[in-house]
Amino acid sequence: MGKLTAVLLSALFLTVAPVATAQQETGVVTTPGAEPQPDDPVANPARPTISTPAALTPVGYLQFENGFQQAWHSPGVSSQSSVNEVVKLALTPWIELIAASGPYAHSRAENPPANGTGDVDLGFQAVVHHGKGARPTIAVSYFHSIYNGDAPDLDIGSARNTAIVLFSADVKGFHIDTDYLFNEVVDQSVRRAQFGQTLSISHPLVGKFGLSGELWHFTQPFLHSRCAGSLWALNYNAKNNLVLDGGFNRGLTSTSTRWEAFAGFTYVLPHRIRLH
Repeated sequence: MGKLTAVLLSALFLTVAPVATAQQETGVVTTPGAEPQPDDPVANPARPTISTPAALTPVGYLQFENGFQQAWHSPGVSSQSSVNEVVKLALTPWIELIAASGPYAHSRAENPPANGTGDVDLGFQAVVHHGKGARPTIAVSYFHSIYNGDAPDLDIGSARNTAIVLFSADVKGFHIDTDYLFNEVVDQSVRRAQFGQTLSISHPLVGKFGLSGELWHFTQPFLHSRCAGSLWALNYNAKNNLVLDGGFNRGLTSTSTRWEAFAGFTYVLPHRIRLH
């Protein structure tokens, strides 16, 4: 399903634009600390943290965020190995299309081990205010699940509908992302509201390396509880358009996934799509 999903999502993005002609163009997109060159878009990773930057990806370039995750001891799941994919395309500096999928998951629970797939979500992100430095960039986003996977959910679960308010700023060399999430979660025919908050802080290290730390929290309406975690990740900026990452998350409550390890990459295709 992974290759088919990527093809379908890419096709969806290309058909949404009135006219889209793939070509290489001269253009410079800048982000704090980056030194872009002509025809060299700069990646804007949202992974591996739960927080998503309020700023959009380079306009007219497809950005792919792919990763592998291993989780241990989540409510109802003893362990799970999974692959996740996100595709983004900013149509303008103000709006971006997003598609997310979980093409594969191998889970161990009370039943024998089983292979499955995660959900497929489509949505968008829109910037409300472009900030600079300590003045935050503010954005909103919305996602809807168009396919319900059969893999068991981890502590946060999966949402039918999601609305997010996002804030990002740069203060004294630190980049800060904080998100406020409002989910509609469904168990059979029962619907509940779920609320979440995230705070991620990142800082460059030596050379091309960087460090991110995050605290996150979500309600668990069907368990009448709350889950929370502390996430730490290293990133390596291999190129302006390629960022590698890896790290771990430690659950902080009894109904949180106890441990998670992950690794992945963010890659921006170097060919711009002309949008008319």
